[in-house]
This record gives sequence, structure tokens and C-alpha cells, in this order.
Amino acid sequence: MSGDDFELIRGSGNIHADFGRSDADLLHLRATLAAQVIGVLDDRKLTVRKAEELTGIAAADFSRIRRAKLSRFTVDRLITILNRLDQHVAVDVRVEPRVKAA
Repeated sequence: MSGDDFELIRGSGNIHADFGRSDADLLHLRATLAAQVIGVLDDRKLTVRKAEELTGIAAADFSRIRRAKLSRFTVDRLITILNRLDQHVAVDVRVEPRVKAA
């Protein structure tokens, strides 16, 4: 390969799985829910303080979500936050055999 050549590798859509994390599905779901929280805050132009006033959820938690510091958040907690932001969360569950990389 010359300096200008590169190989393009398509990801699976789940970066955690691409890096071989055993809990990739959980991490991906939490990241997806957090992105929805951020989207609601942005759409409504809510500061973390205003979001705290509206939901009773600590402003520090909204700051952590904005910074993608999600280790303290369970899936049910993120859903609760979305519910308190007047969002309905519908979850579609599919279970499929894992495809092993060649």
C-alpha cells in the first residue's frame, strides 16, 4: 500500500461489538437511550438545570449523559428519565444467533 491507500472496513452499527465487548448489546442500548435524552434536551433547548426542575432528576445526571459518562445509568433509569421528559419509550426485542467474525 502506498501512503494514500487505505482499507475501508464497514462496522456492524455497534462499535462496542466491533471492538469485541461481551456486553456490547447493553452498551449500545444505553448509548441509544442517552442519545434520545440529549435529543430531547436539545430540541427543547433545555439546560441541565431546567431539565432538573422539570423532571426531578439531578442536573449532574443530565451533564453525565451529555458527556456520555453512562456507567452510572441502567437501561431502566434512562427510560425513566425519558418518561419524565414526556417521552414514550417503545422497545422492540429480537433475539438472533450471534454471527461470528471470520
